[in-house]
Amino acid sequence: MLDDVTHLVPTDPRYPALLAAIPSPPELDVRGALEPGDALAIAIVGARQATAYGLEVAESLAAELAARGVTVVSGLARGIDTAAHRGALAAGGRTIAVLGSGIERLYPPENGALAEQILAHGAVVSQFPRTAEPLNYHFPARNRTLAGLALGVVVVEAAERSGALITAGLAGDLGREVFAVPGRITSPSSRGANGLLKDGAKLVGHWSDIIAELSEPWRSMVDGAGVHGETTAPPAPGSDEGRMLELLSVDDAQHIERLIARADVDAARAGAALTALELTGRARQLAGQRWVATGARARRP
Repeated sequence: MLDDVTHLVPTDPRYPALLAAIPSPPELDVRGALEPGDALAIAIVGARQATAYGLEVAESLAAELAARGVTVVSGLARGIDTAAHRGALAAGGRTIAVLGSGIERLYPPENGALAEQILAHGAVVSQFPRTAEPLNYHFPARNRTLAGLALGVVVVEAAERSGALITAGLAGDLGREVFAVPGRITSPSSRGANGLLKDGAKLVGHWSDIIAELSEPWRSMVDGAGVHGETTAPPAPGSDEGRMLELLSVDDAQHIERLIARADVDAARAGAALTALELTGRARQLAGQRWVATGARARRP
């Protein structure tokens, strides 16, 4: 039995804030380390039987994002997922692998060495019992967790019916951005991604296309700005972050459910806004999922 596994429940202050904001977040087994800055995350997913084009694009996108302080989330599967993790590691960035099996039943087994590399620069996580096998019905639940950990999901290559498309649909349901990389119209492995573009997914031709779709203050955190306490522009008054900061600045510490109700936003958007405020030093999470503003305008809890 592994002795370096941390079990996190959603109420634990170490639990990822973005994931905690989705309905019914799962308990997690974690190897490696999750950091607050991992909230600035983009998921990259796609086909297991990827083309050379897809692998190159996934690795390049992951490297470009990771080099700019964005954590790359993927599923450790063969193909696109593997390329995404490798790209992030090659750039010296952080990456999180979300398993469809138990933390002690790494799948696929040939990615064991890759998983060990990830532990030094991120985390491997699972919501299933420690020794659970990679059963087919695990993967839709895994895909929901993967989407919940990220601000958006990029589909690089996917067939018309694939787990990557399920992940993209779940991301949309959770209020996260959905992106797709266009592929050849004659390639079966690109039909799913091209279909997402027809349905309104954001087209990705360059890493900056992803960052451009993020709201402030997330965009200002790219390249590390704001993550380590640097000054960033205050959130716009009408934005989710601005509304949350206004509510926090005129009252004592408030539970996240109260903030969701008062701001009239869904849980996923509220969680993303609060996490962004925390990363820029404008809010702080207390025990019991209570939040308070920090700085001159804040009231003491």
